[in-house]
Amino acid sequence: MRSEIIHPVDDFLDTLSQQRRLSEHTVNNYRRDLLQLAEFLEQQNIPDWTVLKSSHIRQFIAFLHRKGLSGRTIQRMLSSTRSFYQFLIKFGVADSNPAKAVQAPKTEKRLPSTLDVDQMNALLDNTRPDTFVAARDRAMMELFYSSGLRLAELAALDLRDIDFGDHLVHVTGKGNKDRVCPFGGKALSALQDWLDKRDQLGFFDQPAVFITQQGRRLGVRSIQKRLSYWGKKQGISDRVHPHRLRHAFASHMLEASGDLRAVQELLGHADISTTQIYTHVDFQHLAKVYDSAHPRAKKRSDS
Repeated sequence: MRSEIIHPVDDFLDTLSQQRRLSEHTVNNYRRDLLQLAEFLEQQNIPDWTVLKSSHIRQFIAFLHRKGLSGRTIQRMLSSTRSFYQFLIKFGVADSNPAKAVQAPKTEKRLPSTLDVDQMNALLDNTRPDTFVAARDRAMMELFYSSGLRLAELAALDLRDIDFGDHLVHVTGKGNKDRVCPFGGKALSALQDWLDKRDQLGFFDQPAVFITQQGRRLGVRSIQKRLSYWGKKQGISDRVHPHRLRHAFASHMLEASGDLRAVQELLGHADISTTQIYTHVDFQHLAKVYDSAHPRAKKRSDS
């Protein structure tokens, strides 16, 4: 690939990694998206990034759509391209952003699947904390469900992040945004039981909350595997994973409270539209509440 095409991409990725401190996973997503676009430039004999026009971007998007890529993936690729051109403009390489006005194909908003309250109770109540591993896993699941944490947030938890007196956990979420999440009595009991078993093995110098039997911080892949194991063991047909527990927290909180803004804060969503997609609402129930409560929705017979 020609240097005038690939070098600006490399410089941009270095900036994301070294200056903005984005995760390796995020940087790799940018790399994959921009290398696909760079290949398109080569195929179309476009000499460099300054020559790329909005019409070229639309042609590229149409090509991706014909390949069967989802609207969500195309939206991400457009976002990567816009960010890349903002970088080029900042350093005087480009004068305008050709991706700015280009829209991705609409994507169907699918509600994520969840576990109902009975399934959650079966999962948590039947996981007996009689061993080091079982106590740890139950504490993880209780905290996931009690606080709605993301997988990366739970894996990164240190002991200093938990306020046992006020039942609060301090986490750093997406975009390095800090938030405080409450947790309930069941989670508190499970955490205390787990820490008692952990202390019996003498891992007093390890700051991580959740660790392996060798005293190392438990990684995200291991957490995913442990939840899947317990789901199968408890006979839950749907696969159990951290995102599903987070969604169960959100949907059950919303069904009980109806307070979308509060659930947004608890989940750490910057945009409430994300919460609206993420949570599962019983719309028939809401319709009944509306019909019974709104003064101009009530049906009256005129005399």
